[in-house]
Amino acid sequence: MNGKLRIRVWNEGVHEAINEPSHIGEIYPEGIHGAIAAGLRSYLPDAEITTAVLATDDEHGLDEEVLAETDVLLWWGHMAHAEVSDAVVERVHRHVLGGMGLIVLHSGHFAKIFTKLLGTSCSLAWRNDGERELVWTVKPSHPIAEGVDSPIVIPEQEMYGELFDIPDPDDLIFISSFAGGEVFRSGVTFTRGKGRIFYFSPGDQEYPVYHHPQIQRVLANGVKWAAQPDLDRSVPEVTNPAREWFQEQMHH
Repeated sequence: MNGKLRIRVWNEGVHEAINEPSHIGEIYPEGIHGAIAAGLRSYLPDAEITTAVLATDDEHGLDEEVLAETDVLLWWGHMAHAEVSDAVVERVHRHVLGGMGLIVLHSGHFAKIFTKLLGTSCSLAWRNDGERELVWTVKPSHPIAEGVDSPIVIPEQEMYGELFDIPDPDDLIFISSFAGGEVFRSGVTFTRGKGRIFYFSPGDQEYPVYHHPQIQRVLANGVKWAAQPDLDRSVPEVTNPAREWFQEQMHH
């Protein structure tokens, strides 16, 4: 790997802008994106970590130049999925297919980029009663589970439950159970094109989940797993090679 990992933490930033919930400024004074970035810095001190929100600029802080210089993009969205520009979604989609890592968080399951990449509704059950969530590791051999407690205990969290309408994941790493009885596939990976995708559900705007050291560790592990910094950032395309073309290469 050459140089530092380059990480962009994207958050729509609307909850913070309208002070909804009213205590969001207390639990996330630097915004959800700020808390996520701070957690990543504690585990990845050598990485170059930047943040952006929906209102950053017309491109939501995700223009071509930024994405070309991003190894992993983290995405938190909830209230404003529809306000994300389709042109930006197309651009992020192209970069993921070309090898940029994408980590989709919590209510980002309904983000345009996630449903486009997965091709399903990504619907789920939910209930916001501030229930205890236990995040159980079911694939301890996976790099994202390295050094992670099983279970991670989250005292209060929004419940996400099955059925989660996603394609069968490449890896099912975490399953959460909730005090109210539901279970949820809370940590799953996919590959699309050359890109690696990790979805991780804990992290609602009502609760200080992104300050939890174990949640921060999962996200840092996810970044390291999803990053492919030395990959040629090009989308796989149609080719029409001559017969025996590889023989020519072997002779050179």
